[in-house]
Amino acid sequence: MFSTLIVARMDPGSSPDVAELFAHFDTTEMPHLMGTRRRQLFSYRGLYFHLQDFETEHGHESIEAVRTEPRFVRISDELKPFIEAYDPRTWRSPADAMASRFYHWEAAE
Repeated sequence: MFSTLIVARMDPGSSPDVAELFAHFDTTEMPHLMGTRRRQLFSYRGLYFHLQDFETEHGHESIEAVRTEPRFVRISDELKPFIEAYDPRTWRSPADAMASRFYHWEAAE
């Protein structure tokens, strides 16, 4: 499994609206098309964290592959009133908002 973490800015009061948008989006075939296995949304002091787990380590490529899909474009537009780029000067795509993992530990099976 592969995970990505997107970091952005969000008014904490927007959490219910953002959750509702994703709840609807996740009932479509889009998570399957993207290879998404799990999505978790977090907020902390004006920051937004979007943790997504993918079936394979190609999660970033999976997101890029569907960026022009109408449902992906629609949710991106619907999120704009609630989510803003962490650094608007450098944001061009979701990849520009992804945190870099620098440590990983996993329990042995």
